[in-house]
Amino acid sequence: MSLFENQNQTFEELRANFRWRIPEHYNIGVDVCDKHADRSGDTALFLENADGRAYSVTFGELKRRSDRLANALRGLGVARGDRVAIVLPQREETVIAHIAVYKIGAVALPLSVLFGPDAVEFRLRDSGAKLAISDAGHMEMLNDIRAQLPALETILVCDDSAHGRSFWETLNAGSDAFEAVATRGDDPALLIYTSGTTGPPKGALNAHRCLPGNMPGFELSQNFYPRDGDLMWTPADWAWTGGLLDALLPALHHGVPVLGFVGGRFDPEQACRLMGRYRVRNAFIPPTAMKMLMQVENPKRKYGLEVRSIMSAGELVGAEVVRWADQVLGVGVNEMWGQTEFNYLVGNCTSVMPVKPGSMGKAYPGHNVEPVDASGQPMADGQVGELAARRDDPVFFLGYWGNEEATRAKFIGDYWGTGDLGYRDADGYLWFVGRKDDVISSAGHRIGPGEIEDCLIKHEAVAQAAVVGSPDALRGEIVKAFIILAPGHTPSDALAEDIRQSVKQRLAAHEYPREIEFVDSLPMTTTGKIRRIELREREQQRKRGQ
Repeated sequence: MSLFENQNQTFEELRANFRWRIPEHYNIGVDVCDKHADRSGDTALFLENADGRAYSVTFGELKRRSDRLANALRGLGVARGDRVAIVLPQREETVIAHIAVYKIGAVALPLSVLFGPDAVEFRLRDSGAKLAISDAGHMEMLNDIRAQLPALETILVCDDSAHGRSFWETLNAGSDAFEAVATRGDDPALLIYTSGTTGPPKGALNAHRCLPGNMPGFELSQNFYPRDGDLMWTPADWAWTGGLLDALLPALHHGVPVLGFVGGRFDPEQACRLMGRYRVRNAFIPPTAMKMLMQVENPKRKYGLEVRSIMSAGELVGAEVVRWADQVLGVGVNEMWGQTEFNYLVGNCTSVMPVKPGSMGKAYPGHNVEPVDASGQPMADGQVGELAARRDDPVFFLGYWGNEEATRAKFIGDYWGTGDLGYRDADGYLWFVGRKDDVISSAGHRIGPGEIEDCLIKHEAVAQAAVVGSPDALRGEIVKAFIILAPGHTPSDALAEDIRQSVKQRLAAHEYPREIEFVDSLPMTTTGKIRRIELREREQQRKRGQ
């Protein structure tokens, strides 16, 4: 059932009439699985592997298997509050593991399969994880680092392997008679580490209430959810906030099936084939993936796409992506903004509000977000400040794991400072300018990279772009663009000048990239965000060496 039964309201009316209803006792595992158990024949998951093998899992099967695993985990000594690492892609076992961990009152620690050994070791050691669940492909890495992880007692492996205890044998040894722990909404449920774009990763500890706290934004970003025939898919890893809390768990909360796919790197043709084959109706597609989809010729006709709603977040979506989706896919893109610590705060809903391409939208019902100054005072319309959200909010996290000082360092009065800079326009829309450390200061101008990157991809030769400030003796910094060219184009001085002029003409003279470097790839975090900090450091080292 939707939070917004009366959908014949304006966005402002939805905000004014909204009231939180967070139960005192609440458990994510019960919510996304057990409450649907009487619909045992209804599909919860459609799954497809890279080799094309496809199958489905019902809610009834999810309940029985998660109950068995919950009992098995207890038998292995996992207790309430213990951390359980889940190092898996979009697989059935991933969902079973999450549900079982929540049911026993333990804390799920999702880790991306793209992490290398140093990243995994840091997170397992910092969290003190007691048990890990993974696949055969990661067992060698886990065994290599295990000596540095004294808290890690058990590893369950989901595939046939001589290097770990079998997930399925362990699960099947557990009884299917299980009563979930009566957790409170404020009890810890989920530990997700930040992507580390501005320093060492920090573990953001989220409570069970974070899922209902996500729901107003989720439902509106998917143009009122659910509706008959809905089916959710995202290429985002279920190990990070975008895949887990923006797609998988909210859809299961509503009893709507989710498509999972294990296929390696994002391929736009493959993505369109999947969406067409399974008749995906709803999607969370990060901006970088959206830009790659733009390279597919006539995707709606070619693959029979029937998508009715797309939410995109993680980076600035940009006006060009919004225009393309509207014209080519026939669907509006609802940009959303949030963070691991404080998710689903701001966004759009094309069903009830006009989208201003390039804007993040407005604060969703139940959330209060303002650009503020250093003392926590809201800025006037048009003035850039740090985007901050009031902390009396059910989606607000519990704090950084073992680092209360880092948590309090981001408090600005009654607000949580996100580190993102932005402004509010006269109509109440919020606009992202950049991260505090992404903002380019050139000849007195403060320039955000997002708008320039959006402008760059409007050029027919540009497939992807990242913009940073490069040290300059005269201006302090100049705008530098790193560009991946579209197929059929080759680097040249003439092309670089043409791209410069296109930005100069579309934006402003002080915003065009004075330097352009053509590259084959861009450094990315495991969550699909461009690591501009790495590009900036590269530029600083290069300039020092000149």
